[in-house]
Amino acid sequence: MSTVLSQPHFIFGLRKGVKNNLCFVDEQTVVFPSGNSCVIHNTVKRWQHFIPGLEGSLGLRALALSPNQRYLAVSEKAEEVSITVFDLHQEHGIKKKVLTAGDFLVQEFLCMAFSPDSKYLVGQSGAPEWLLIFWSWEKNKVLATVKTTNSNNPISQISFSPHNNMHVCVSGKGVFKLFRYSEGNLKQNSIAKVESINFLCHTWVSEGRVIAGTDTGRLLVSESGDVRREIKMSSEPAQGQTERNLEVRRIKAGNVTEGVAKCCITAVLSYSKGFVCSSGPGTVSLFEQIELDVYRKSREIQILLAPASSGSAPAQCQEIDTICMSPAEETLAVSTDRGQLYSINLSSAEMKREEQLHFDFLSQPFHSDSITGLSICIRKPFMATSSLDCSIRIWNYETKELELYKEFQQKAFSVALHPTGLFVLVGFSDKLRLMNLFINNISTFKEFELPGCRECAFSHGGHRFAAVDGNIIHIYSFTSFENILNLNGHFGKVRTVEWSFDDSRLVSCGTDGAVYEWNTHTGKLECETVLQACSYYGATFSWDYKTVLAVGTDLILREIQDCQVLREVPADVVAHTALAVSQSGRVVFTGTTGGTVRAVKYPLPDQKEWITQQAHCGPVTKMVITYDDQFLLTASEDGCLLISKIIDEKGRSLRSNRQIVHTEEILVTKADLEERAHNLLELKMHLEELHMENEYQLRLKDMNYKEELQQVSNKFMEEIKSLTRTQQVLSAEIELCEEETQQNSAEIEVKHCEDLTYLETFYNSKLTTEQEKYDDLLQKLKEMQEDYETRLTHAEKDHTQSLAEVTQMYQAELQVKTEQLNKFQEEAERRIREYEETIRQAAEEEHQKIDTMKDKYEKKLQSEKEAFTRLKGNTGNMTQKIRSLQTQIDDHLDDMISMKKERQTLTGFIRTLETDIDVLKRQVAKYRKTNQEKDTVIYNVNSMNQDLLKLKVVLEFKLKDMKRQIKPQQEDINKKAETIEKLKEELMMITRSGNRLKVTISELRLRLRTKDKEIQKEMQKVQDLTTLLERVRSDLQVCVSLIQDPRKLKDNILMIYSRYASGTESPKRIIAVDEGVCSQCSQLEMTVSGLEKKLVKSAKNHEDVYTRMMKDNVALVTEINELRKALHTERSKEKAKFSKTTFNGPGHIPLQNKGGEEETLQGGIN
Repeated sequence: MSTVLSQPHFIFGLRKGVKNNLCFVDEQTVVFPSGNSCVIHNTVKRWQHFIPGLEGSLGLRALALSPNQRYLAVSEKAEEVSITVFDLHQEHGIKKKVLTAGDFLVQEFLCMAFSPDSKYLVGQSGAPEWLLIFWSWEKNKVLATVKTTNSNNPISQISFSPHNNMHVCVSGKGVFKLFRYSEGNLKQNSIAKVESINFLCHTWVSEGRVIAGTDTGRLLVSESGDVRREIKMSSEPAQGQTERNLEVRRIKAGNVTEGVAKCCITAVLSYSKGFVCSSGPGTVSLFEQIELDVYRKSREIQILLAPASSGSAPAQCQEIDTICMSPAEETLAVSTDRGQLYSINLSSAEMKREEQLHFDFLSQPFHSDSITGLSICIRKPFMATSSLDCSIRIWNYETKELELYKEFQQKAFSVALHPTGLFVLVGFSDKLRLMNLFINNISTFKEFELPGCRECAFSHGGHRFAAVDGNIIHIYSFTSFENILNLNGHFGKVRTVEWSFDDSRLVSCGTDGAVYEWNTHTGKLECETVLQACSYYGATFSWDYKTVLAVGTDLILREIQDCQVLREVPADVVAHTALAVSQSGRVVFTGTTGGTVRAVKYPLPDQKEWITQQAHCGPVTKMVITYDDQFLLTASEDGCLLISKIIDEKGRSLRSNRQIVHTEEILVTKADLEERAHNLLELKMHLEELHMENEYQLRLKDMNYKEELQQVSNKFMEEIKSLTRTQQVLSAEIELCEEETQQNSAEIEVKHCEDLTYLETFYNSKLTTEQEKYDDLLQKLKEMQEDYETRLTHAEKDHTQSLAEVTQMYQAELQVKTEQLNKFQEEAERRIREYEETIRQAAEEEHQKIDTMKDKYEKKLQSEKEAFTRLKGNTGNMTQKIRSLQTQIDDHLDDMISMKKERQTLTGFIRTLETDIDVLKRQVAKYRKTNQEKDTVIYNVNSMNQDLLKLKVVLEFKLKDMKRQIKPQQEDINKKAETIEKLKEELMMITRSGNRLKVTISELRLRLRTKDKEIQKEMQKVQDLTTLLERVRSDLQVCVSLIQDPRKLKDNILMIYSRYASGTESPKRIIAVDEGVCSQCSQLEMTVSGLEKKLVKSAKNHEDVYTRMMKDNVALVTEINELRKALHTERSKEKAKFSKTTFNGPGHIPLQNKGGEEETLQGGIN
C-alpha cells in the first residue's frame, strides 16, 4: 500500500506578531506569514506557494525582503536560533543560506533588513543581549556586532540606508541610533538624547534624513542622527520660508518630550512622491514632498466598516502593523493587528477623486481569533467556521472564496453545517441558534436554551442534530425541533460527538476519560471505555464504522472496538488534539498541540510511524476530510484555516468511490423575492426612462453635429477652392521654370563638349613629352646603380676591417672601466658600512665629538663628490663615443645597459648618504634645544621646591591652630549623631513589632483561607449529593414507566440499590458537619476582627512615635546646619587674615583645605 500524506494547498489567515509581515514580490504577488509557513500569494490568479518553517520551530518572528525582490529572510525561534534566506526566483523558494549568530548566545531575532544591493543583512536580537549583527549573508560570515540597547528599551525596527550599504538605523523605546560599518566594526555616528520618546517605526527619505513615528502620534525628522524637527499631521499648505524656519527648529533634549497621548504611528514607508504612514486606528495618510524638506498631507485612506459587522469590533479599531507598496508604486497594501490584509490602487484616476478613499480586502476577510468550530456538507463545497472573534464564516474550498460571513455580539463556540448546505447550527455563549444561509445573509429562525454549547453536529441524513450541554448530549429533531433524547452518562464535559453513517449510533468523548457509543434510537449506552488518567480531545468512527479512534492528553492514539482497546500508537512529546479518518480508510490524520498534522497509516502500525506536515503555529482545534477524499481541512487557535490536498507518495490525488454532485440552489425568502421583483420593476422603468432620455439627447446631439458638420464642410470647401487656384498658379510657374532649365542645359552641354576636346588634345601632347623624359632618366638610373654597387662593395670591406679594430680597442677600455667601477662600488659599500658604524657611535658620544666628526665627513664627502664628478665626466665621454658607434655595435648593447644600472645604483647610495647627513644635522640641533629646555625646567623646579618647603612650615602651623578650634564643635556633632542613632534603634524596634503583627495577621488569614477551602469542599459534596439525588430521581422515573412490568421493575430497583445504596451518607452527619463549619467560621471572624483592631491601635502608636522622632531629627539637623555655617564663617575669616598678612609673591598654588574647599596661596613669603 502506497503512503498517503497531505500537502498544503491554500490557507486563510495571517500570522500576527511577526515583524514586517507583508511584502510585495511583484505587482501581483505578495508574501506573508500564515500558520507555520510563509505564503507566496498571487492576488490575480489566486494561487499560493508555501515555504514551510523549520521542524521543531516555535514560530516565525520577522520577515525581510531584499530590494531586488528576489531573496526572503525568515527569522524563527527554535532550539538553535537562525535566519533562513530563500531564493524566491526558484520554484517553491529554494533555501539559499542559514545564518546563525556564531559564538553569541541569542534568544531570537526581532527584526531584519537587507542592504540596497542585497549583499548584506543585519539582524537585531532580543533580550537580554540586544545585539545588532552584520552579515555578508552570501558568504555566511558575521562582519560585525554591536549592542544597541538594554532590556528596558526594546528595539522596534532596523533598516539600511537606501543610498549607502554601510549605514544602518536602529530605533526603539528611547533609542535612535545611526551606525556606520567601517574596518570590521559598527560605529555610532552620533548620540541623540531621546530617552523619553518611544519610536515605533522609521523610514529613510534621503541619504541622511530619516522620518520616525512615535507612540504619541508624532512624526520626527532626523538628520545625521540628530532629531531636528517635527512634521505636522494636518493637511495645511506649505508654509513660507520664515514660518517654516520657526517650525523646523532643532529639537533639543529639553523639548524632546511627549505630550498628551495621541494615536500612535505604528508604520511608515517612503516612496518616490513622499511617504506613507499610519495616522490612527484603521487610517493611513499619504504625504507629498512639495519642497526639498517640506511635506504636505495629500490624502487619507481608511478601512471601511464591514457590512456584516455587528459593531462590536469595528474595522476602524484595527492598528496598522505593516505598510508595503508594489514595485511600480501602483498598489498600497497594509496588515493590521487583527490579522487582516487590505490594499488600494494608487492610480491617478482613483487619487483624483474627491470622496473619501477606503481600503479593500487583499484576499478575504480572515478570522482574528481562535477558530473553535469547523464543519462541511455533502451537497455543496462549503465549510463553516466559528471563532472567538464573534463571527460565523462560510467558505468555498473549491473556489477558495468567502461565500458568507456575519459578526455577532456573542462568542461562537461550535458550528455544524447541514448536509444540504442551506442551514447552519451555531453554539453561542447565550443560546444555541439554528440559522438559514441566504444569498447574502445569515438569519436566525430558531433558538434553543443551551448556553455555551461547545459541540454540535448534524446527522448524515440531516433529520436530527446533537448538541452538548456540559456533560449531557441533547438530540433534537430538525423538522419539529423537539428534544427527542438526552444522553446522560459522562461525568465531565463532552468534547466531541459524531454520528455513524446510518445515523443509528453516536460516539462521544469527554474530559472524564470516557469514550461512549450510544444507540440514537433508544438512547442506551452500547459500549463504554473509561480511562480516568486521560482527558480525551476527540473521537471518531473508522472508515467502516466498526471501530472508534480516540486521542487525548496521554499522547496515545487508540483504536477501540466492543469496549476493548485494539491498538495503541504512542506519540512523542506533543499531544494529539484532533483527528480525521479518510473515506477510503487508508490514512488517519491527527492534529497536535504544536500545530503539526500527522498522517498515520491505517490499519494502525505497531510502531511510531507517521509523516509530519508543518501546518499551524498553534494547537489544531478541528480537522475534517471532504467526502471525496480530496482535501484535508484544519483549523487552529492561531486563527488560520488550511486547505491541504490528500495525495500519495507520487503526488497523485486519491481516487474516491463516491460520486459527489454539488448543487447550486440557495435559500431565498418570499419577502426578498418580492423586494427583488419590485426593485427589478423600478430598475426597468428607470432603464426605459434613461433610454428615452438618451434617445432624445442623441437626437439633439445629432442635430447639433449636423449643423457643425455643415459649417465645417462649407469651410473646407472654400479652403479647397482656394488651394485649387493656388495649385494652378504654381503649375504654370513650374512649366516656365522647366523650359528655362532645358534651354540652359543645352547651352552648357555644347560648351562642355568643346572644353573636353581641347583638354584631350593638350594632355595627349604633354604625356608624350613626359614619356620621353622618363626613358632618359631610367637609363641614367641604371648607370648610377652599377657605379654605386661597386663603391659599396669596397666600402663594406674597409668598414668591416676598421670596425673590428675599433671594437677590440673599446672592449679593452670597457673592461678597464668596468673593473674601476667595481672597485669604486666596493669602496663605496665599505665606506657606507664604516659610516653607519660611525653614526651609531656618534649618537652615544658628546656634542663636541659630533661636531668634529661632522667636519671630517664633510671633507670626505667633498672628496667623494669630486671623484664622482671626474668619474661622471669620463663616463659621459665614453657614453658619447659609444652612442656615435651604437649602430655598428648592437651586440654589445646589453653590457652598456647593465653598466647604466650599476651607475644608477651607486648614485642612489650617494644620495642616501647625503640624506642621512641632513637628518643627523637636524637631530643634533634638536638635541641641543632639548637640553636647553630641560636645564630651564630643572632650574624652575628647584626654585619652586624651595618656595614650597618654606610654605609647608607656615601651613603646618596654621593647620594645628585650626584643629584646636574645630575640636569642641566636632565633639558636639558626635553627641548629636549618637542621639540620632538611638532614635533610629527605637524606630527599628517599633518596625519589627509591626512586622511581627503583620506575620500574625497573615497566618490567621492563611488559616481562614484553609477553612474557606474546607467549606468549598463541603459545598462541592453537597452539590455532588444533589446531582446524585437528581440521578436517583431520573432512575425512579424510569421505574415508574415500568410499573406495568414487575420483573423489569424489580431489576431496575435492584440496579438502583446496587448503584446508590453503598455510597450514601447520613443526613445527620452532613448537618453536623455544616454546624461545625459554621461555628468555626464565626470564631475565625471574631478572631480576625480582634486582630484588626489591635493592628489599627499598633499602627497609630507607631505613627505617633515616628512623628516625634521626625520632629527631633529636624531639630538636630537644623542645629548641625547652624554649626556648619559658624564653622564656615570662622574658616573664611582665618583665610582672609592668612592671605593678607602672610603671603605675597608672583605665583599662586591651589591647595585643598580640610573641608574640601580650594584656596589660592601666594608663592612667595615676605
